[in-house]
Amino acid sequence: MSTMPAVQAPATPAKALSVPQKALRKLGLVRDIDLALHLPLRWEDETRMVPLGQARPGEPVQFEGEVTDSQVTFRPRRQLVVTVADASGETCQLRFFTFYPSHQKAMATGTRLLVRGEAKGGFLGGWQIVHPTVRPAGMALPGALTPVYPTVNGLPQAYLRKAVLAGLGRADLSETVPDAMRPALGLHGDWTLRAALEHLHRPPPDASVAALEDRSHPAWQRLKAEELLAQQLSQLRSKRERDALRAPALPTRPGGLQEQLLAALPFQLTAAQRRVGEEIAADLGRPVPMHRLLQGDVGSGKTVVAALAATVAIDAGWQCALMAPTEILAEQHFRKLVGWLEPLLAPRGLGVAWLTGGQKKKERAAMLERIASGQAALVVGTHAVIQDQVQFQRLALALIDEQHRFGVAQRLALRSKLQEQGSEPHLLMMTATPIPRTLAMSYYADLDVSTIDELPPGRTPIVTKVVADSRRGEVVERIRGQLAEGRQVYWVCPLIEESEALDLSNATHTHAELSAALPGVLVGLLHSRMPPAEKKAVMDLFTGGQMGVLVSTTVIEVGVDVPNASLMVIEHAERFGLSQLHQLRGRVGRGAAASACVLLYAPGENGRLGETARARLKAMAETTDGFEIARRDLEIRGPGEFLGARQSGAPLLRFADLVADARLLEVARDLAPRLLDRHPEAAARHEARWLGGKSEFLKA
Repeated sequence: MSTMPAVQAPATPAKALSVPQKALRKLGLVRDIDLALHLPLRWEDETRMVPLGQARPGEPVQFEGEVTDSQVTFRPRRQLVVTVADASGETCQLRFFTFYPSHQKAMATGTRLLVRGEAKGGFLGGWQIVHPTVRPAGMALPGALTPVYPTVNGLPQAYLRKAVLAGLGRADLSETVPDAMRPALGLHGDWTLRAALEHLHRPPPDASVAALEDRSHPAWQRLKAEELLAQQLSQLRSKRERDALRAPALPTRPGGLQEQLLAALPFQLTAAQRRVGEEIAADLGRPVPMHRLLQGDVGSGKTVVAALAATVAIDAGWQCALMAPTEILAEQHFRKLVGWLEPLLAPRGLGVAWLTGGQKKKERAAMLERIASGQAALVVGTHAVIQDQVQFQRLALALIDEQHRFGVAQRLALRSKLQEQGSEPHLLMMTATPIPRTLAMSYYADLDVSTIDELPPGRTPIVTKVVADSRRGEVVERIRGQLAEGRQVYWVCPLIEESEALDLSNATHTHAELSAALPGVLVGLLHSRMPPAEKKAVMDLFTGGQMGVLVSTTVIEVGVDVPNASLMVIEHAERFGLSQLHQLRGRVGRGAAASACVLLYAPGENGRLGETARARLKAMAETTDGFEIARRDLEIRGPGEFLGARQSGAPLLRFADLVADARLLEVARDLAPRLLDRHPEAAARHEARWLGGKSEFLKA
């Protein structure tokens, strides 16, 4: 097995770092190759002069001229106003709202200046530029387009440009893909890695800015191909490393717990659930750690599949842990699993333990003792399950629900609970956000993926309506109608991340409004800042049917299962992501009653919705298929949120696009095993160049 060579730049003592050097580190620009791969956001053309007579409003212009007037004015606010005339006699006013005496001196009347900025006005009104770049006239113009880099406070563009070019000059950019394999990736001799990077950092004046900015230029293609290959190598290497590890082999026993559970369930499994259950059981029977993602649309029945996997581990004399991101979801699982498994476990002196952060000390101590003794065959809870003081006697299977909601460190901690003699638990991750194929091929390439692609019978289709907020009164009438039929209703308010107080006032205001509009109806309120006991009391009233309407923030996004709820109203739906909207919609349609989801939206100041919000709401209205939703979501906003915290500390694809570059991804996927098998040293150098020490995070 190859190991990646160290390519880290020598560490500078922390005290010796200047402000710009600290800023470089903040951006992750530590090695020479990091600087070389820090590519511009855009490019400015400072190579040519444009007479003011040829300037266009709203576009950058660069001209030379003489200052004909320079004065400080105080209306409407203090500013330095400098008038400059070019050779043709056309004039332009330069306005500076921040300036010093040195600026006034450098732009005194009679001085010749080289001016660059975005021109406004023109024609009879004359030209104006606010805060232009100004230099003394007669300076040599650059020979290449000027890059503008992503930066942070304390790191000026001029310093960053010098640092990037210095790093580019020093970086080892030798070829890592053998000659015979390069044509398959579309890597041609004209565009070596060095040539591609030099072109992107310093494009010649005649370069197509459009091709640079839309990333269709051959230099970009070179980088995309290399980046995708590095990512595929990382995933393949981590999969092979995991296959070399050991896990307890857990055979399925005829007549054992799994068969007993199947016989006791009050429903039949779907064909998809049976197929997926067999895939998982086959993995558990091998002495190699399972690393499987179970994906299924909202309501497809993933929990029962997880329960069947747990019975295999318990039957073999081992323990199982299930971790969920919220207490509400964890409790939902706990209730179901206790109902299904306790009657089967009790005769064996075993049970199901419950573990969350909000438990009282005495209760928690009792649970920890049961877990350490092995009497708790299954442990269900939130991230509290992975804390240091939780000691399992024999953990063989870890189940993680809504896995994208957990950080990499949290998942690694759960897996480390059995790291003895090179062993680790089997890992089954679950998600109700289906993974589009291109995403599965790239970021989940090291996972085996099982898909539940059918819903249990009896689930009713959900009608989705997109409604302007101005028709709120009609929605309240619709709620009255549902309540009159004995149904229940969710009303979800958006989370405004910048201010929890705003979230709360928003939800509280809606709660008061609905309580007043629906006299005699119990309207509940649920939000993240309520104490756990209060949340539980509210959910119990709603689940038990005593509460007609539940006003909530997104804490009910996943896991809440109330078959009698038939209407979901999502306020400010334009603020939600597509997968989140789909998850929320999945809270209804869980019983036999016809169900609906109302997406209430508030147009912007111009009376219109933004393009992205409009695309999301359109997708929601057109399909209830989670896989189609996922495909459109990837198109609309890229892979970031699908991956969630899987990528904490690791790079998302910086240059390649999973939708536009799907062909390159296929090629990189085919090439990675050949490169790793035939040229392990070159593969290790390639991976180190692109990922540095971050590839650990791609394994979690």
